[in-house]
Amino acid sequence: MSERPRPRDLGVRLGVLPVGLHNAITDVPGVAVGHVSLIEGESVRTGVTAIKTHLGNPFREKTRAAAFVLNGFGKTCGLAQVEELGVLETPILLTGTLNVPRVADGLISWILRQNPDVLSVNPVVGECNDGYLNDIRGRHVREEHVFAAIDGATGGPVEGGVVGAGVGMTCYGFKGGIGTASRRAGDHTLGALVLANFGAKEELRIDGVPVGRELGESREPGDGSCMVILGTDAPVDARQLKRLARRGGLGLARTGSYASHGSGDFILAFSNQHGSMRDEELNPLFQAVVEATEEAVIDALFRAETTRGRDGHVRESLPIEPTLAILRRHRDF
Repeated sequence: MSERPRPRDLGVRLGVLPVGLHNAITDVPGVAVGHVSLIEGESVRTGVTAIKTHLGNPFREKTRAAAFVLNGFGKTCGLAQVEELGVLETPILLTGTLNVPRVADGLISWILRQNPDVLSVNPVVGECNDGYLNDIRGRHVREEHVFAAIDGATGGPVEGGVVGAGVGMTCYGFKGGIGTASRRAGDHTLGALVLANFGAKEELRIDGVPVGRELGESREPGDGSCMVILGTDAPVDARQLKRLARRGGLGLARTGSYASHGSGDFILAFSNQHGSMRDEELNPLFQAVVEATEEAVIDALFRAETTRGRDGHVRESLPIEPTLAILRRHRDF
């Protein structure tokens, strides 16, 4: 687990809603997260992250879900059926781009192992490109890694930064990866988990402050990708989950994203509760989505450690003390 602090450990408080116990997507009851990190030799910097929507059999107890594609430059798997039926029937897995088919195959095998009579499975897998630090053409994630990530998923605190699918990722010119956050919205909890791999340094904003610009410009392009996973225990249907997912784009925008041409930005929202809410009751959840998504991205940046990878490439971590100094100059926190 990363030894670097989370934003709130240092007094950086984004948004106004209260956070959950662990400030993580696992604050939603029943949600679990597991990682397998592959760090081998000088060139393997990749992995897989699994999100379980509940602790039962995902195929037998399908989960309401919806996805929103902010910018479709991506290689996700399974979103067409989610769009059509409004449910998930597998855990959600995240990985590097060229690992998607292998992870999907492993996820299918995991479902078939649990359900001997099943003849069709819709595996849901999201990705970002980790090719700067990782030997992406090696496609190093195997079925055993998929099984380990799913079977090892737990509730409670969630590892972040350079872990699981986030091992090889870059965000705003710094080391990126996995970040998470949660919000309490009335009687309900909403959590976000992001795989952050997008943006140029000068675009980064933290709590509205142009931190990246003050840290110095970079000549590197800001293309990349971001997967945003939103979970809640609010009783919302697939149509309402689509409305929640759209607000994830606003959370990314708060950090500086403008969804560039080459950035595959996907938001997948699920609810593990049945029942229904009136649309007029959704505003607190809309706010929770924006705040949790924003903080999850910043969480990934704060927690990610400097990483060396393929061909001697190095991705430096966000410098915490200079970042805090910039924030202090702009406002008290």
